[in-house]
Amino acid sequence: MDGFLLVDKPKNMTSHDVVLSLKRRFKFNKIGHTGTLDPFASGLLIMCIGKATKLSDMFLNMNKSYEGTIVFNKHYDTYDTTGKVLETSRQVIDEEQLKIAVHEMIKAYDQLPPMYAAIKIDGKKLYELAREGIEVEREKRAVEIFDFKLTTPLKNLEVDFTIDVSKGTYIRSVAVDLATKIGTYAALKELRRTKIGDYNINQAKKLDNIATSDMITLDTYFKTYPKLILSPYLIKLVKNGVYLDERQTTMDSDFVVYDENQQMIAFYQKIKDHVYKPVLIF
Repeated sequence: MDGFLLVDKPKNMTSHDVVLSLKRRFKFNKIGHTGTLDPFASGLLIMCIGKATKLSDMFLNMNKSYEGTIVFNKHYDTYDTTGKVLETSRQVIDEEQLKIAVHEMIKAYDQLPPMYAAIKIDGKKLYELAREGIEVEREKRAVEIFDFKLTTPLKNLEVDFTIDVSKGTYIRSVAVDLATKIGTYAALKELRRTKIGDYNINQAKKLDNIATSDMITLDTYFKTYPKLILSPYLIKLVKNGVYLDERQTTMDSDFVVYDENQQMIAFYQKIKDHVYKPVLIF
């Protein structure tokens, strides 16, 4: 089986736990997820099965949406309330000032990832170093916030929000950065991923309820992609992983190669003008 499963990950479960659960239940030979969702968070996790595991990077590069709850006046080592409190404040939060700060964050900026992150430095994940009590210097990363809204009034130093962001954005860092703008601390109390690219949490199934019949097949996934039909001679080369160029097409996008019998043969990505790389041979 080759394709994608949309899972509504429960809280208190790692993304890797979801992989193992599905692998055991359905005896998948190859399965992986398309971007870590923190154990304390819930929501959309896209699983790649079989040949589709070669496409995981496509989902990593997609924009994402979340909803959650921010709590103010405490700074945690994890940037969420599952961690250890490092600093506290008695700052009185002005709700209007908070709304202005939220609006000012809708932009591109360089974000510092939290220490509790899956980013690797010298072959070791940041959160592994953090658990050993080691803090290392992290490079800021270019991210963008496309939309950011408070969805409840501020009450008991807590507020709910929705946010749309670019790839690589840490929502825990967004909470910390927001608090810094108003002179205090903050952390995430709740987080739920609601969207990855065009895929919505409403399309996902709970882990216990998901079945192989819920799989989005590669045929379905690629049906809207541009087609390139090639001769039998070129199809043989495509099956051997040949790059394509302007002699075959000048398309300005990724595409799927078909043979003359309308069978899908390979998925190609544009890597520069008129040069296309095979990513997946069907």
